Amino acid sequence: MAAHCGGGKASNPSPRTARQHRHRHRRSAGRRPSMANPRRAIALHIQTQPPPLPTTAASALPPHSSVASSLLHFLKRPASFPFLLSLFVLLTWLSLRFHHPSPPPSLGGRPSVVHDPQANLVRFPAELHPTPIARDGRGWLLDPVAAARDAGLPGGALVCLLLHVGQIQPGGLRGNHRHHTCNETFVIWGAKTKFRLENADIKDKGYGEAIIAADEVAIVASARSTAHALINMDVRPTFFIGCQDTPINPNSSNTDYKVWKDL
Repeated sequence: MAAHCGGGKASNPSPRTARQHRHRHRRSAGRRPSMANPRRAIALHIQTQPPPLPTTAASALPPHSSVASSLLHFLKRPASFPFLLSLFVLLTWLSLRFHHPSPPPSLGGRPSVVHDPQANLVRFPAELHPTPIARDGRGWLLDPVAAARDAGLPGGALVCLLLHVGQIQPGGLRGNHRHHTCNETFVIWGAKTKFRLENADIKDKGYGEAIIAADEVAIVASARSTAHALINMDVRPTFFIGCQDTPINPNSSNTDYKVWKDL
């Protein structure tokens, strides 16, 4: 009876046995998969995924990319050939424009040369360059015979066989004569000067006149048997060079003096 009662009653395990049982339970729990902690697994999955692009990034892209793409697509089409040809012509014109600039404007709007056909002369601004008589800022320099020929003046000296260099004082006069045996070319400068040349085409007077300013250089051609005169109209002296292609004798009858009585 005592044995039956004793056999039906559960006995408590010893402390050592309980510790061994808990140790085995921890070891088996350590070998379980990580899915035992679902929150940690979800957090790990979220951290490994790349962050999505913000929706404003697409809208922040500049519109130039689409414009460039459309332009590139247009240039690939045959219809773009006239546009490309026009662009090429424009660029060529600009290149020629910059490589061949237009000549500088005349000083103060003045022309580089003035023709006076009635007096058969040309006038150049003395301070202006470049001109046919002045290549740079050093001043004018010329060959009288060649300069008259280049200016297209008829009737001048063929060669400078006899040379005269001189001046005319204020209010003074030189010339007023007619050479029958030689052509003559003049260069006049330095003061306001009137040049008179016999011209049968001017019916009322029979001569042409031109005023040479103090800041001008004049080249004049006077053919044989044509009267001419130089008159200083300034307070400064006039300077001149005269080229004759035939020697003359001042005392011979080949020269007429005091042609115009009003001078």
